[in-house]
Amino acid sequence: MKDKFTELKRRYEEISHRLYDPSVTAEPAQYRDLMKELTTLRPLVETYEAYEQAEQRITEAQELLGEAGTDRELRHLAQQELEEAKALTQQLQDDLRILLLPRDPNDDKDIIVEIRAGAGGEESALFAGSLYRMYSMYADKQSYVTETVYANETELGGYREISFMVNGDGAYSRFKFESGVHRVQRVPETETGGRIHTSTVTVAVLPQAEEVELDIDPADLQIDTFRSSGAGGQHINKTESAIRITHLPTGTVVECQDERSQFKNKDKAMRVLRSRLLEQKQQEQQSAIAADRRAQVGTGDRSERIRTYNFPQGRVTDHRIGLTLYKIDSILDGDLGELVDALITADRAEKLQNAQE
Repeated sequence: MKDKFTELKRRYEEISHRLYDPSVTAEPAQYRDLMKELTTLRPLVETYEAYEQAEQRITEAQELLGEAGTDRELRHLAQQELEEAKALTQQLQDDLRILLLPRDPNDDKDIIVEIRAGAGGEESALFAGSLYRMYSMYADKQSYVTETVYANETELGGYREISFMVNGDGAYSRFKFESGVHRVQRVPETETGGRIHTSTVTVAVLPQAEEVELDIDPADLQIDTFRSSGAGGQHINKTESAIRITHLPTGTVVECQDERSQFKNKDKAMRVLRSRLLEQKQQEQQSAIAADRRAQVGTGDRSERIRTYNFPQGRVTDHRIGLTLYKIDSILDGDLGELVDALITADRAEKLQNAQE
């Protein structure tokens, strides 16, 4: 392990120096790539340096213990220091093992989030709006930038479907565990009898694909324009600026009507289409993942879920890791940090266990 980290530290120092080279700063793409590599290496180098310091503490404590002789107080202090240093060394070893796990190549990418109402009619659409608000507020807390791509609103202000982009460093790593069926249990505003209803909303999180990752033949595309529309006459654009792109070989359809510019809508729609097609391609290449992208979010049936939002009890339960938090209001206001961190920790622990088997 020492040789590996010595090489990583050498590379880290090399990149640190190169970032001050005028020939590098003059090339934005090269500078960006080096900065990304530096950011990846930094926690590895810093953790290993802390590990070396902890090992040095063990050596010094052992020397002190040998020199203490019959001095009970000095022996006690040396033994205490030795135990603390050993515990720290073990913790840092575990941290290093986690840091050495293969990274998800999509973790640093911008994303596209697609939210669709499932079982539950209008109540499901209203909760889709709540999830959109939750994710938008969480993205803002992370200093990410969001852009709406497509929205199909209902008369009561919900969404049958809404898709939006989230741009920022590590966006996929913070959102990727949101893919799946989200179940809500509450008394709908339209319910006069006070009965609790159960509805579902599906969420899909797609890493945004770069143009170099996927070559799309223009001849495979059918591009249609139409007028934007909204519930109750809202957001109506009198010009045909909305775009619908159909990828003929796969039948994948993407719409974008958020911008008044037809060019901007086409650009956004192509970014969504490219991301969907890349995900399909990656799923086909990985036998462990279903080939159909709909497998990511299931059918929307009430019995399928990754998370439940129970309003009467004020709780949110993530069923994948068995975590229940009694702060539904703050979570729906974008306070997702505790949930996201717990999911990341559980994922790392599972990967670490698999790597050791």
